[in-house]
Amino acid sequence: MNRKKILLIHTGGTISMSEDSSTGAVSTNEKNPLTDKTNELHALADLIVEEPFNLPSPHITVKEMYILKNLIEDHVERKDISGVVITHGTDTLEETAYFLDLTVDVQLPVVLTGAMRSSNEIGSDGLYNLISSIRVAMSEEAHYKGVLVVLNDEIHTAKNVTKTHTSNVSTFQSPQYGPIGIVTKRGILFHHMPTKKELYEIKNLNQKVALLKAHAGMDSTLLHAIKELNYDGVVIEALGQGNLPPAAIDGIKEMTAANIPVVIVSRCFNGIAQDVYGYEGGGKHLKELGVIFSNGLNGQKARLKLMIGLANQQTKPEIEKMFGL
Repeated sequence: MNRKKILLIHTGGTISMSEDSSTGAVSTNEKNPLTDKTNELHALADLIVEEPFNLPSPHITVKEMYILKNLIEDHVERKDISGVVITHGTDTLEETAYFLDLTVDVQLPVVLTGAMRSSNEIGSDGLYNLISSIRVAMSEEAHYKGVLVVLNDEIHTAKNVTKTHTSNVSTFQSPQYGPIGIVTKRGILFHHMPTKKELYEIKNLNQKVALLKAHAGMDSTLLHAIKELNYDGVVIEALGQGNLPPAAIDGIKEMTAANIPVVIVSRCFNGIAQDVYGYEGGGKHLKELGVIFSNGLNGQKARLKLMIGLANQQTKPEIEKMFGL
């Protein structure tokens, strides 16, 4: 039987770090500790290993995400792989996963994984998550499901997964929807799959999109500042179903009058933002002012999606369609 060839991309993060026993600080190693596990990993599949950079995930930007996109597509074009696994820090893992889900034109499995405990900590979860991810990437059933995130024996979609706990190994969850599959000792089991795939080209990545979180008493100060700083768009994690305090309305009007797209999501991690309430600052009022309501994404993912839409120079109706319910 032909062995699967898997592209394994290391990018850094806790999965490649170690804890200093004297200070307790977790930091990057000169040598990735996962390289010492090569024999164990090669027992699963033939691995093509790439390490384009070694960064903690708070250092990751869309520039690095674009490097990963090109690296994956280059290997796919050469037809030398049957799946991709990316090790990544957990803080921004969901953003890289969603960016790739929206921009990488491949049908084979692309899986991101990470660790909540560094390589030398008791109960380190990195190697186990990596082995699970390679097994998922080798699975025929993992094809045509978009970019996946695999940790703690669960398989999640890039669109729905989010980090929910600062340190727990079960931090990655998909609110409302749950995982689409599980990893067991005997196999990879999928119980449902995404209903559609979105794909967008990228012409440039120079757009500046701000992300704000609404709160009681929020005013227009930051919105005015965002406009003055020549931002190209803004995403607001609004209250409840998509509402803002009245004092923020002047800022919203200024943004929409300048044709700067304003996308509303909810700061709640369950449910979706909708134009329901008719009072000043309510969802219906915001919709009348030209605000765009998102389709259940969280703020950080809506920001990436808006950046991609702006990179394609899409019109407001086209951006609205991107975020449509």
